[in-house]
Amino acid sequence: MNGTFLARISQYTEKMSEAELYLIRYIRDNLNTIPKLSIVRLSEDANVSTATIVRTMKKLGYNGFTDFKIRLKDENDQNPNFTIIEQVDEEIKDAILKNEQEVMRTIEMLNSGLIEDTVQKMLHSQRVILFARGFSELIAKEMQVKLQLLNKYAELHDDPNIIRTKSKRLAKGDLVIFVSLNGYTEELVDAARSCQQNETGTIALTCNKNSPLASLAELTLIGYKSETSYFPDYEVRSRLPLQVISRILLDAYAIRAGKS
Repeated sequence: MNGTFLARISQYTEKMSEAELYLIRYIRDNLNTIPKLSIVRLSEDANVSTATIVRTMKKLGYNGFTDFKIRLKDENDQNPNFTIIEQVDEEIKDAILKNEQEVMRTIEMLNSGLIEDTVQKMLHSQRVILFARGFSELIAKEMQVKLQLLNKYAELHDDPNIIRTKSKRLAKGDLVIFVSLNGYTEELVDAARSCQQNETGTIALTCNKNSPLASLAELTLIGYKSETSYFPDYEVRSRLPLQVISRILLDAYAIRAGKS
């Protein structure tokens, strides 16, 4: 569906409800302020629901409110009020690209032979023990559930004291999987040393190949972590690379477990 905003209005007016027609009139009368508004702010200013905005945009042939603003920018490229749309669009594209890079580069860094070795250690272990802290616990929890669904004994620990104590009491037939973004978490490093002393098998999922955890683990699967953070004041960096690794690893495990 092509045409300018005004052309689309005249073409599809008959299909609009009263609320949608009111919204169109509001947008038309306040066209220069639209680039600065989010869908929520427009909803408040025009006193209509966000659902009405989305529905109106779709009836006019747009994918959504942001798509409408981008098309509007193209129609008003000489109007300085619309330059902000291009800036916002680029910022969102950068955020998408950051996540795309983390996924693609992590996959490129994975070695199928190393995945196979890791899977074999998991298959032949008596128990799988997962140690993780912070946001990495969510990934470890998913791994635990999937392993249990495949009839593999798996337990997860996220308490620092329990991690340290448990790691000293594991047997040679056990396998510990560490999930850590930076590989420097103190209790995980201590646990890795204990496992090494007890000759307990260890696997690390991390994004830091130079970390103590990576050097202590028997097998280490490395992901790519972007240096860009949209929450610089907090330690909440993306665990997306670790999630990619864990999912590939568990998919591979499911394949091998089904054949054994």
